[in-house]
Amino acid sequence: MSVRGAARKVRRMLCIVRAGLVCLIALAVALLFYIVPYRVFLPAAQIAARGEGEMRLHFLSVGQGDCTIVEFPDGSALVVDAGDGSFEANNAIVSYIKGLNVRSLSLLATHADIDHYGGFSELLRVFRADRFYLPVLPSAASAYRSLLAAIEREGCKTETLTRYDVIGHASGAYAVCISPHAVDETDGNSASTMLYLSYAGVNILLSADADAAREEQILSELELSESLLDSGGYRVRLDETHILKVSHHGSDNASSKDWLSFLSPEAAVVSCGTGNAYHHPAGGTMARLAELGTQIYRTDELGNVLLSVRDGSYTITYA
Repeated sequence: MSVRGAARKVRRMLCIVRAGLVCLIALAVALLFYIVPYRVFLPAAQIAARGEGEMRLHFLSVGQGDCTIVEFPDGSALVVDAGDGSFEANNAIVSYIKGLNVRSLSLLATHADIDHYGGFSELLRVFRADRFYLPVLPSAASAYRSLLAAIEREGCKTETLTRYDVIGHASGAYAVCISPHAVDETDGNSASTMLYLSYAGVNILLSADADAAREEQILSELELSESLLDSGGYRVRLDETHILKVSHHGSDNASSKDWLSFLSPEAAVVSCGTGNAYHHPAGGTMARLAELGTQIYRTDELGNVLLSVRDGSYTITYA
């Protein structure tokens, strides 16, 4: 074999070796990301530290979906819904939770619509969750089955909230489930988990996707007794609601005039996506809130909305 032929053979062998190394590296990287999700390496969002005795609610801008993080005064956090599972929404939620540096984490899906539960599978891959609150109505969708499989794989404790169940904290902050009534309800939106949060004299209502029929039902029940929704020593007074997380992204099939007049909130947060196909929030809903003089905060216009509760008062900022 000539020197030139030998050189060509060596070059071919080197090319084969390099190609093999590239394949091995690609396989190793893929295996690493399968075992350790790449979002573990995402940078943490820059968020000011929570103050002593402060409770914060973070209403995240996740497009046409919902994600609210309740940061309790003891440093624990409850993620209520987790967006639609899109690449951008998952990145935003993971980075934000990392920025909070919470002491412990619980997750809650208000109902089985993908714009509310879509991101939870990824959160379970990245973070350790102590408990997962599941909706009363499951879904046959493959994404929801994948979520249930992830919950089982991670060994996360599960619980289904119905009326009068309480999530309480030693700080005095508490969340009472005021709807659904039972685990055998059949309408997904009506059976959404509605939470009444209270701390330091400030009351917040997270309405999920509850519709006007559920609002009317609750109002008729409260005609019997204003304390009907109290749970043990945990007081619920919907007519003393200060901040309302508006139901169903501001849809016109919720937030009825009677309901909003009864709540009479000082401020309202609407989670919706810019230019969404559903035209949320509806003009009628916004008009009804405006008639009450309610200050409206929309994630499609303002980005993330932050509610801070401390010393019997609250502030709302956005970014």
